[in-house]
Formats: sequence, structure tokens, C-alpha cells
Amino acid sequence: MNKKGKSFEMDMCNGPLLGKILLFAIPLMLSGILQLLFNAADIIVVGRFAGHEALAAVGSTGSLINLLINVFIGLSVGTNVLVAKYYGAQKEEQVSQTVHTSVLTSLICGSFLILVGLFLAGPLLTLMGTPGDVLAQATLYMRIYFLGMPVMMLYNFGAAILRAIGDTRRPLYYLLLAGVVNVVLNLIFVTQFHMGVSGVAIATVISQAISAALIVRALIRSEGCFHLDFKQLKIHPIRLKQMIRIGLPAGMQGAVFSISNVLIQSSINSFGSIVMAGSTAASNIEGFVYTSMNTFYQTALSFTSQNYGAKKLNRIPRILLLCLGCVTVVGLLLGNLAYIFGNQLLGIYSSDPEVISYGLVRMSYVCVPYFLCGIMDVMVGSLRGMGYSVMPMLVSLTGACGLRILWIFTVFQLSPTLPTLFISYPVTWTVTACAHIICFCFALRKKKAEAAAS
Repeated sequence: MNKKGKSFEMDMCNGPLLGKILLFAIPLMLSGILQLLFNAADIIVVGRFAGHEALAAVGSTGSLINLLINVFIGLSVGTNVLVAKYYGAQKEEQVSQTVHTSVLTSLICGSFLILVGLFLAGPLLTLMGTPGDVLAQATLYMRIYFLGMPVMMLYNFGAAILRAIGDTRRPLYYLLLAGVVNVVLNLIFVTQFHMGVSGVAIATVISQAISAALIVRALIRSEGCFHLDFKQLKIHPIRLKQMIRIGLPAGMQGAVFSISNVLIQSSINSFGSIVMAGSTAASNIEGFVYTSMNTFYQTALSFTSQNYGAKKLNRIPRILLLCLGCVTVVGLLLGNLAYIFGNQLLGIYSSDPEVISYGLVRMSYVCVPYFLCGIMDVMVGSLRGMGYSVMPMLVSLTGACGLRILWIFTVFQLSPTLPTLFISYPVTWTVTACAHIICFCFALRKKKAEAAAS
């Protein structure tokens, strides 16, 4: 490994943890925020220059897009865990096999998703009850967006490989460049060429292609076990099976979460396009808070995986406690600041007072207690880092998704108001986080017993 390449790696298995956790998390947080700016730029530009129907059209696709891609994005979690585990255990051949299997898998998944988006966008948006005044634009946006799935998958899997060896800086640099391109193209396509939702979708695909190309370039130019060589691209059945075992439950969990969010979006749709626009803007602001907190899920996942691979189980509880402390501080700070400055932030997306007022209703029930969601996710990251994927999936599906769906069909039916709908979020986060804490205690005890017996 050359000196420059080595400087991007991080030893997660030795020395003090807090400084390394922050050094890992801060670039990752900034990367996530930049990635969100892709969609934020879309929403702000269409809201300002193409009207609230176009704003509702772009926003109404979010939960459905996540539903369709989450299973495949989940496989990148398997990539992260496997590369980190083998890297911590210094098993170079297994790292290389995982890298090449992951890259080829990402391209296959992305190609399949193009077909899904092209043929199912319209029928699924109709099934969700998308209003007629936004259906055509929402369908067009989704179809163009899904043409970029191969590069989106390639970026996500490639970034997972780099995160696993402690490199969160290069993805940040690449997203910064792609984010600037995205904003510039949005403004050109919408304000100059009047392309509306098709313009912002095309700009997003181009920017994602740039970030993916830069990630691939970094892997090709890297030396050592995570070097990418296109001549060696192949599916290694053992590594794919391991990726699926860890990543598929994570993806299934994300997909079912999205189903509950699709149901909530369908319920929001029943209130009309003004409420939809307000919820879309608020949800976009919440996304920045969530992404900042999700950084510590990714941190717990990578640090736990490397230390588990290196058989340093005693460091795992401290990793968890530090990540829980960080996510609570970030969630409380950003969530409350977002609500306090809600009028100003929502005003960026729309100047309509009704849109802003409905957005504030959502933020009061979601943004303020958002730290509970962060705690829930960090617990999941620690469990997956130790190789458990089915257990946190089942707990999350029962506690968060199942309870949320039950809420929609019972409590919301009795009191069909926006506050009744939105309060389902903090209730389900609390129940699920408590269950995950119990599971972690049992899981760590079992791993320590297995280590002592071996």
C-alpha cells in the first residue's frame, strides 16, 4: 500500500475510540448531507420555479423510490460488514473477493431496477392514490430517475467498501463535486430550458454518474486487498451468500419500513396537494437531521465489524455507548433547531403560507423527538456489526413497521387527523429502541461465551 492510499485508512481496533469515531463520522455526515442536497435541489427548484403541483410530484415519489431500492441498498450493508470484518482479521483474499463480487452485484441490481422503474412507476403511484394533477409529472420523474440506478448502486456499494476500511473522506470530496454539478444543472434545465420535473431528474442522474465514476476510479487506483480490477470481476458464491445473509434482512427491513411510509404518504395524499407539498418540504428538512444521525449507525456498523473480526469484543460496548451519546446530542440539537427555525426553512421550499403551516405540524411531531430514531438505528448497527441481521430485522419490523401499520388502520381511522398520523413515529421509535437494547445485551453475552469456549 502506498503512503497516500494508506492515509485514507483507519485502525479501528487499537487506541482511543472517541477521536476516531468523530474523525470517521464527520466526513460521513457531510457526505450524507451532500447526497440529500441532490433531492433538496430538485424540490427547491421545482417548488420555486414550477409550482406546488411539480413540488408535490417530486416529493410524492420519495417513499415509493425508497421502497423499490431499499432491498438492493441493503446488500451494500452486507458489503460493509464483510469487508470490515475481513480487513480487521487481515484476510486479504476474502476482502478482494468481496470487493469484486460487490461491484458486479451492484451493476446487476441497478440494471434490474431500470426495468422496475420504467414499467411499474405509473401503476404504483396510482395505487398510492397520487392525485391526478400530479400523477403524470411524478411518473415522468420516477422513470428518468430509475435510468440512473446502475450508477447509484455502484456508488453505494463502492462507498460501503471505502467506509469499511475507514475511508469516509474521499466519498465526501466526490459528492461535493457532484452536488455542485447537480445544483447548476437543475437551475439550467428548469429556469433556462423550462424542463420541469424531467430537468431535475436528468440533473440528478448526471450528478450520480459523476460520483460513481470517481468512486470506481479510487478503487482502481488503490493498492492492496481492496484494489478493483475489472478483469477479476466475478460473483464469488460464498461471498455473495454472506452478503445476502447480512444484507438481505437489512434491505427487507428498509423495504418494509418504506411500506409503512408509503401507507403514511397515501394517508397524507388524502388531504390534498397543499398538505402533500407541506409534508414534502418538512420531510426534506427532516432528512438532513436523519442523515446526520444515521452517520452513527454507519460508524457503529464499521467499528463493530472491524473489532469483531479482530476478536476484540471488549471494545464493542464502548463503541456502542459513544455512538449512542453522539447520536443523542446530534438528534436533539438538530431536530429542535430545525423546528425552531421551521418557518424560515420551509420558506425556502415554498412561499405559500398554507404549505408552511402544514409543514410545521409534521415537524413538531417528527423533528423534535427524532433522536429516538437515531438511538434505534445505532442499536441496529451494533447488532449487524456482530453478524446479527435477522434478529434486528424482526424486532424492527414488529416494533416499528408492524406497530405503525396497525396505528394507521386503527388509531388513525378513529381520529383521521395529521397529528394522529405523525405521532405514530415517536411512539414506534421508542418501543423498537427498547427492544433492540435488550437484544444487544443477550447478543454480546452470547458472543463472549462463544469466544471463551473456543
